[in-house]
Amino acid sequence: MFISRKIYPDLLKHAKTPSVTVLTGMRRTGKTTLIKQLQLDLKNKNSLFIDLQMPDNRLIFSQTNYQNILEYFISQNLNPKRKIIILIDEVQFVPEAPSVIKYLYDHYKIKFIITGSSSYYLKNLFNESLSGRKKIFELFPLDFSEFLAFKKIAYVKNIDLNSYEFSDLDFNRLASAYEEFIHFGGFPQVALASSKKDKVDILRDILSSYVNIDIRTLADFSDERNLFSLMKLLANRVGSKIDYSKLSRLIGVSRSTIKNYLTFFEKTYLIQTVAVYTRNADREIVKARKLYFCDTGLANILTPIGTGAQFENTVFNQLARVGRVRYYSLKNGREIDFILNEEYAVEVKETPTEIDLNKLKTISNTAGLKKYFLIGKNKSPKFRKYIWGGDLNQQINI
Repeated sequence: MFISRKIYPDLLKHAKTPSVTVLTGMRRTGKTTLIKQLQLDLKNKNSLFIDLQMPDNRLIFSQTNYQNILEYFISQNLNPKRKIIILIDEVQFVPEAPSVIKYLYDHYKIKFIITGSSSYYLKNLFNESLSGRKKIFELFPLDFSEFLAFKKIAYVKNIDLNSYEFSDLDFNRLASAYEEFIHFGGFPQVALASSKKDKVDILRDILSSYVNIDIRTLADFSDERNLFSLMKLLANRVGSKIDYSKLSRLIGVSRSTIKNYLTFFEKTYLIQTVAVYTRNADREIVKARKLYFCDTGLANILTPIGTGAQFENTVFNQLARVGRVRYYSLKNGREIDFILNEEYAVEVKETPTEIDLNKLKTISNTAGLKKYFLIGKNKSPKFRKYIWGGDLNQQINI
């Protein structure tokens, strides 16, 4: 049974346009499921799904005579006199694909819907060949509201960031589900798995596929052992500022190599880095960025991380689905965990207190931000002026 994602209505709307529809995101986030559903919902029998993970299918797009590719489509019972829809899964396996798609799009008005696992590959190659004739959508692991839908737990709530309070009802009903989400993350298969062992096995398989398929396909890095060691070090530094020099010493490679590795990890959706909040653009570039994993389950598979870091990483991922996220830092070491949309100061505490709120108010004023709120994981004995993390990703009014 198909379980929809928040991105799907916009994806379906664009799939009905002539432009090329591109869906990118990390492996196993559900890209294939979504484009197969698009094929059904578009109700066009003059369509063809091609999986480029299959070596035989790659030969189709490796031909230099593009007319032969059209002839192949016709041999698959597609009528060239009617609108043709071609759905291509994992396009990054064929570097020649963008030029083929451009030719067939320009000459035969074929509608293409494609997926890939690297934003770097897709944005660079398709920017050159299909400028102005495509739209790129990014698919991430489930947010918590999608996670609940996959678990068949009905829950809808409107949250006003200017008027909120901890909810006992929500917490009592959903706390165990949220704990699972924090620890195991939001990959669809992991959410649907019934046992902890199955969840761990799936996460290990996703990580193995990332190393053995994505890295080998998309990068020319020669030392996979160093890459894996770096991934483990990064998982142990969730929420910390990136120190390239220290990572360079620990791994035994140059700073530039570490930077190349991290750029690759970010472009293939393993990690996300966060810039400092400042009104000085030069300072944003120079100041160290913070690091988070795009899925806490993967981080925990690499190395067990503390509950506080898990929760902070989870909240970051939840906020990143809502808007632009930065962090704030003063020279004296005081920080605000997140700045949302350059408007809200957000502090993450496992069990928030009134003291935490007062401190946040003070530093928010220093940052020139009048709006601020705490996000907590646990039920505070007396204090209630905070948002429970499980209530994020509902209908948030900003």
